Amino acid sequence: MKPILLQGHERSITQIKYNREGDLLFTVAKDTVANVWYSVNGERLGTYNGHTGAVWCVDCDWDTKNVLTGSADNSCRLWDCETGKQLAMLNTSSAVRTCGFDFSGNIIMFSTDKQMGYQCYLNYFDLRDPQQIEDNQPYLTVPCAESKITSAVWGPLGEFVIAGHENGEINQFSAKSGEILKKVKEHSKQINDIQTSVDLTMVITASKDCSSKLFDSTTLDHIKTFKTERPVNSAAISPIMDHVVMGGGQEAMEVTTTSTRIGKFEARFFHAAYEEEFGRVKGHFGPINCVAFHPDGKSYSSGGEDGYTRIHYFDPQYFDFELEA
Repeated sequence: MKPILLQGHERSITQIKYNREGDLLFTVAKDTVANVWYSVNGERLGTYNGHTGAVWCVDCDWDTKNVLTGSADNSCRLWDCETGKQLAMLNTSSAVRTCGFDFSGNIIMFSTDKQMGYQCYLNYFDLRDPQQIEDNQPYLTVPCAESKITSAVWGPLGEFVIAGHENGEINQFSAKSGEILKKVKEHSKQINDIQTSVDLTMVITASKDCSSKLFDSTTLDHIKTFKTERPVNSAAISPIMDHVVMGGGQEAMEVTTTSTRIGKFEARFFHAAYEEEFGRVKGHFGPINCVAFHPDGKSYSSGGEDGYTRIHYFDPQYFDFELEA
């Protein structure tokens, strides 16, 4: 089946996110808008307008009521998913790099960049307390002096946040006290992306050191490693099969005219247990920045440096990728 091409951004895609049911797909890019699409046919449902800088991250809560976006305009904003109305704006001292709702949808976290003399902070807000939003005062702020957070997700039951850092470290930050519960360093370079499995028992990392690794989300025990020959920008775990998909490519600066021909920009499928690559899907004209599986496991999306988001449908039992490309 031909992929569905979503054209709604003028610059490279930074993150894509399905809601829990999988009927909506949220995309953000370096061009100040956040878009929401129907995933079944690629029709654009609407945009969330308001940011004045590149939008780095997006998340949607459990019942698809609110949407959270973080941007380089030094703000994290909360939107009404249905109407597109801005519900809250949290100002920061530097760009917001990651954001997310916890399992209940009541608590949000976001991390800021280390720039312009400001440190990297991980902030927690409780949306049930309007005073926190009004005063722009999080109930917990965790400074990250050593290395800035480049990607973060909530762990099971919303007890902690699992954060990947610029130096390759992974930390668990408690949502109550802010202390570091666990710390591992399996990657040698920056972690570009962290995503959880559908039941939150595992997380997968994507790193600049050309590898992607699977960890237990509670103990942070290292389970599997998937190696490639170029930096991995994003990785996702299939909700129904023992498969992972990885997207990446060279840095945009190093891309030559021959890269597409050699096939440096495909999404790559690995078997989660055997660590073997078994399929590739072509399509993008530049590095893939983000990938995400549909919650039913029968399609996946990828967002690229070329500004396009592609939704690929396939039958996970057969994986006839030649037809796909």
